[in-house]
Amino acid sequence: MKKVLLIEDDAILRENTAELLELSDYDVVTAANGKLGVDKAIETMPDIIISDIMMPELDGYGVLEALSSNDNTKHIPFIFLSAKTERQDVRKGMNLGADDYITKPFSEDELISAIESRIAKAAILKEERENYSNGTTNNRNEIRTLNDLKNFFDDNGTIFNYEKNTVVYKEGQNSNYIYLILKGVVKCYKFDEKGKELTTALHKEDDLFGYTSFTQNIAYRETATALEDVEMVGVSKAELKNVLDNNHRVALEVIQLLTNDITGVKDQLLQMAYSSVQRKTASTILRFAEKINSKPEDPIKISRSDLASVAGIATETLIRTMSDFKKQGLIEMEGRNIKVINLQKLQDIY
Repeated sequence: MKKVLLIEDDAILRENTAELLELSDYDVVTAANGKLGVDKAIETMPDIIISDIMMPELDGYGVLEALSSNDNTKHIPFIFLSAKTERQDVRKGMNLGADDYITKPFSEDELISAIESRIAKAAILKEERENYSNGTTNNRNEIRTLNDLKNFFDDNGTIFNYEKNTVVYKEGQNSNYIYLILKGVVKCYKFDEKGKELTTALHKEDDLFGYTSFTQNIAYRETATALEDVEMVGVSKAELKNVLDNNHRVALEVIQLLTNDITGVKDQLLQMAYSSVQRKTASTILRFAEKINSKPEDPIKISRSDLASVAGIATETLIRTMSDFKKQGLIEMEGRNIKVINLQKLQDIY
């Protein structure tokens, strides 16, 4: 019989939910607040934890952080149960490492289904950890390449969806997840001391991003925003570290990925320092076209300020340069839409 720890300060809801779970053949342990919940988790070692967020003594976020830092409890699946449905609350819980989030009121099927799937996933991951530690991992399941790693994200990660112009994470927030984009484009950027936005990276479908560190929870050093509707999958750093520790070949590929990123940043800095305005503008248009479209000549919809921040030039200067490109028949402009007309000449400028 699987053991469920239910942490809920509302006595009636706690009793009703516990009864529902017991009728579904679960052994239920309850706690009336977060502090008691942490103690019960360490004492009873449940198979899964379901916790409210807003509670006295210690809220649900605090419970998750405390248990995540404990080697004995960090692998226990954790589901938030709360009436709070605002996106930022959902996002905060998932960024802290929660496995799922169920909002009140909920159906019996919804709750049981979430519990069953998370317990099953935890059991599979436990088997994999034990196989790794015993050296019995089947070679055909070994993660050797970045493509294998991305498949691991697909199979084991948590799905995140962000609408256009929604902030994915902000500079200074804890970086608990590494992300793989399944659909859409994400812009990463910082603000300089004068408040000017500087774009640091553009990430498209099949790109990994968010890796301030692969092993430590170092705060994000940039902000990420969805340029269009984005679907992506995230894997916690603790889970990813376990993969890299036991799959050295893919660890080398990740090192190469980081090396390529550093090289790209150096090239961008050199271009910003030495390139002509026309080269910067042409290069930036091509970069956005590559990230957003499968075909560079298809129209892209992007703000002039985003283009200017990546190019490292003033918006007014970029607009003047783009007007010159339009007169030369290299591009067409209509509102925010930019269409590359003469790809070869634009590449020649770059």
